Amino acid sequence: MHASAAGIVSPPTKRQNTRRGFSLIELLIVIAIILIIAGIASGPLSRARRNANEMAAIRTVVTLHTSQAQYFSQYGKYAANLIELGPPASGLASAAAADLIPADLAAGSKGGDRYTLAPGANGYEIHANPETFGTTGERTFYSDQSQVIRQNRTPESATVQSLPI
Repeated sequence: MHASAAGIVSPPTKRQNTRRGFSLIELLIVIAIILIIAGIASGPLSRARRNANEMAAIRTVVTLHTSQAQYFSQYGKYAANLIELGPPASGLASAAAADLIPADLAAGSKGGDRYTLAPGANGYEIHANPETFGTTGERTFYSDQSQVIRQNRTPESATVQSLPI
């Protein structure tokens, strides 16, 4: 109520009664709409993330091939494990730690995948498997000194008999 100059109190006008802002119901409706949109978008987003992880795994396998070629050029043999391709704990690079790949990859994990490097029949074998099959990737990868990358679309590790990419 407003007081006038004569001391008479007048009732509030309609304009003064209106409140600014949103009601609780309006806020809940907006939140519900946002949650529905987020739920719809999460499927394609997680699929895109898995695809990106798989492409990164393929690029990492190619990096391991390049590192093995460099190692062979320097030391006359292939590295027997990832540690031999990785950085040295201290000092200069050597056959025990050639400093050709980053430390995380030398430890066997990078970008949601686990990597192994082992001696093979005529050279070496590389395996790349998702840390959580179905979440970080839906394919396992195998390659050897032939540099043909093979894939398996099941949780079992890909092998030399798996389909090439």
